[in-house]
Amino acid sequence: MSTPISDPIETLMLANLLEVFNERDEAPRRAAIERTYAPNVRWTDAEGVSTGRNALEAKCVALQQQLGDLQFAAAGPVHRLPNFGYLAWNLIDPTTGQAGMSGFDAAVIEDGVISALYTVLIPPQ
Repeated sequence: MSTPISDPIETLMLANLLEVFNERDEAPRRAAIERTYAPNVRWTDAEGVSTGRNALEAKCVALQQQLGDLQFAAAGPVHRLPNFGYLAWNLIDPTTGQAGMSGFDAAVIEDGVISALYTVLIPPQ
C-alpha cells in the first residue's frame, strides 16, 4: 500500500518527471503541465532556454519522439529546500529494465508551481 504524497515540492517534481515527460497522451500531459508549471515557466537544458508552457510541451513531445519507448524513472527521493526541488532520474528501457542515460532536474517553486526548471543530462560512462 502506498502512502499519498503530501509534500507539494515532491508532488511537483514527480509530476514533472512522470506526468509530463513520461506521458505520451496529450490530454493528461497538458493537464499536468497546467497544474505543474507557471504560465511563463523557464526550462533550461543543454540546448538553451524555453519559455512558457507551450514551448516546454513542444520540447517535451520532441524529446519523447527521440526516446521512443524509453521511460523516465526517479533515481532516488526528491530533495528539497524552501522553494526548491531536486530529483535525479534514469532513462530506462522498459523491455530490459536497463538504465541508459541519467540526469537530474532542479526546480524553483513559486506560488505552488514550478517557475524555473533546469535539466542536466549525464551520459552513460
